Amino acid sequence: MKLIYFVIDGAADSPDNVTSLEKAVKPALDSLTPKGKCGLMYTIGKGIAPESDSAVFSILGYDPHKHYIGRGPVEALGAGLDLKPGYEVAFRANFATIDPKTLRIIDRRCGRDLESSEAAELAKSINGLELGLYDGYAKVAATVGHRGVVIIGSRTYKLSDNVGNTDPAYVKVGKISIAAKEFEMKLTECKPLDDSIEAKRTAELVNTFTRKVIEILDSHPVNVERELKGKLKANVMLLRDAGGEIVKVKPINEMYGMRFVAVAEMPVEKGIARLVGMDIAEVPPPTEDKKADYENRLETTLKLLERYDAVYVHLKGPDEPGHDGDLERKVKAIELIDKYFTKPLLESIDLGGTAIIVTSDHATPWTHKAHTDDPVPVLVYIPGIEGDGIERFTEKDCRNGSLGLIEHGWHLLPMVVKMMRKAGGQ
Repeated sequence: MKLIYFVIDGAADSPDNVTSLEKAVKPALDSLTPKGKCGLMYTIGKGIAPESDSAVFSILGYDPHKHYIGRGPVEALGAGLDLKPGYEVAFRANFATIDPKTLRIIDRRCGRDLESSEAAELAKSINGLELGLYDGYAKVAATVGHRGVVIIGSRTYKLSDNVGNTDPAYVKVGKISIAAKEFEMKLTECKPLDDSIEAKRTAELVNTFTRKVIEILDSHPVNVERELKGKLKANVMLLRDAGGEIVKVKPINEMYGMRFVAVAEMPVEKGIARLVGMDIAEVPPPTEDKKADYENRLETTLKLLERYDAVYVHLKGPDEPGHDGDLERKVKAIELIDKYFTKPLLESIDLGGTAIIVTSDHATPWTHKAHTDDPVPVLVYIPGIEGDGIERFTEKDCRNGSLGLIEHGWHLLPMVVKMMRKAGGQ
């Protein structure tokens, strides 16, 4: 039996208000729902509003409290960068807009309209930056849009990844970063999270890097041009989720006795896939042409299904409008996925021999404009196992399903694989 693990990024909302899944017209997904088992799931745990990285790690069956390496190293993996343990620390970074005088953050993603080509030019101007203390330097790589990776290093002094964020929207707790419920839109000073000299050095280097970056980027030709066009400058890099080592975990193929492959469009998904030992089928970053995007991902998925036991598909669509508080655009994003990916997928595969999981990596409620700890809906279709008869894939409907409330995301995939084997007589 084959498996398609389909994750719709940030599709879930808070059930206290009308949700995007309730408003969306999604006949394909809703046609599958009655045939499957349904439930709700905390992707990490109650009270944790996760970032995508730790949430995806969790729903693949790994407890992030025990095994996770942090988003910085994952993004570095996704961008094809290595780390020198003990002497380099990786951060996830956003190009953002800041007032250089007050350090007030104007926009954490510089208007969401930074072209990847612009980001590459900005990154080039600060990559290899000498920091002037502790023999320190910075490596900077732009990835997609406003996203990037920063590695803070020292040639001769030991560093530590136990430092905080300069991005005020996230709080680092161990290796996991949690969305802050409330925060001031002002650059946060990087602080050591313990009393070690290594952590203090690293925090100093990060703060030095940030000051130098603002000086360089504020007058960069790319930003001069953006300002002339009425766009926000990308004149700072906000850093979060430090990690200093890429530690191997048990490969996912060994965990489940199945060959997994990921259809990955963003660096974080590529990094997670590499971390757990999945093969990766890279597809181009998302564009405004959603029809072409989803048709490309569909074609890739169908080809992979012929060669692999399990295909993990992660589609970004609804997350960004959730962050923007745009209900109608989020609804539209879900509808486009249903029309151009889910419908032709269900029409193309053998439902008699293919199991399907549908869920989200986290909730991004349009009412909150941020990730929350709300549980996400789960649909598990397995041929040969009777469904719950739930009519629609929504938060309120799925909570009445037989899967109940799954308290931790890392319980889902082991449970599904066990159900598949039972249905297949193994």
